[in-house]
Amino acid sequence: MRLLSLWFLKDFSLFPIAKSIRNTLLGIVFALFSPRMSPKKNKNFYSKVENHEITSDMSVLDLPDLVLECILERLPTEGLCRMASVCSSLRERCISDHLWEKHMKNKWGRIISPAAYREWQWHIASRKGSIFSNQGKQRGLMGYLTLLWPTALIRSSFGNISKKKDFPPVGSIMSWYLALESGNFWFPAQVYNRENGHVGFVLSCYDAELSYDRRTDTFQARYPPHGRRASTIETGVTWDRLRAPPVDTSPHDLHISDCLNELRPGDHIEIQWRRNKEFPYGWWYGVVGHLETCDGNANYCRCHDSDTLVLEFNQYTRGSRWRTMSINRKDHREEGNEADGFYGGIRRLKSNEEISVWKKLWPAEVLE
Repeated sequence: MRLLSLWFLKDFSLFPIAKSIRNTLLGIVFALFSPRMSPKKNKNFYSKVENHEITSDMSVLDLPDLVLECILERLPTEGLCRMASVCSSLRERCISDHLWEKHMKNKWGRIISPAAYREWQWHIASRKGSIFSNQGKQRGLMGYLTLLWPTALIRSSFGNISKKKDFPPVGSIMSWYLALESGNFWFPAQVYNRENGHVGFVLSCYDAELSYDRRTDTFQARYPPHGRRASTIETGVTWDRLRAPPVDTSPHDLHISDCLNELRPGDHIEIQWRRNKEFPYGWWYGVVGHLETCDGNANYCRCHDSDTLVLEFNQYTRGSRWRTMSINRKDHREEGNEADGFYGGIRRLKSNEEISVWKKLWPAEVLE
């Protein structure tokens, strides 16, 4: 209970972690109170702290709950892990889901989907004890923490905690966050321009399983097998090439289109496409075009009243068999053939953010 007392941390300056925690806490407390004080009072307050006018019997746990909660909310994930190693009381506070929700959303929210959460729930249900137990040398929670602290201090700080099979608690957001961060947990997401932008996948987005590499701040992507082709693993995948699946549809299932009647020329869309029936679908970017009988004049265009919907993929040169595709609005299901592939469900892009991502991926040269 006294390990974090300000007096103790001051005298314990030989240990960089203790000194870091002390400086963090002093800075946060100072920041909390400083807006309500004049510059002169601020100076006096900080001077008092530095001169140990706070009694040596006072601990961080003696702070009001609201103040302590504010301190914990401002700590980064590394700080919360450090504080959790101090004592059981702080550990109970530092593993709270509400503290880790913000960190989870800020770092992982853009690429984590309901499918990834279901995969996580299945993963922990199929294991006994902590996600980090029996992971081998330099893996799991201890492996993650060795990137942050000297090994000797980790062993000292986590000596008792590491013996607990339920730390971090199975199913907690902290456990999920650290599993993602450590790279032990592979989760489903989608990758733009797969296989390092292979020409056959330009302006497409395919499902894959991802594993994070904290040292390089990139991902490994494991793509499902295509027909007789074995699984492909791509390394060094950057954050800007990733997204959470926009619809909760398996890559082997047809997405039911609910936007066909509202589509007009100029609308941006994604459409499922696969080479043959053995392949999973990928999502391909395109726009709605005009019928051949329409000159594109907005005052006279009636393309939106026709049952025929023209889709254009302008990354391909004019005359290419991949340039356009026509479908029927009323009874569109999967259609195509073994030569040209099979076109599936369509989703309309309503977000400028989604559209801008596709435009950033536009190839430097027109494809054949």
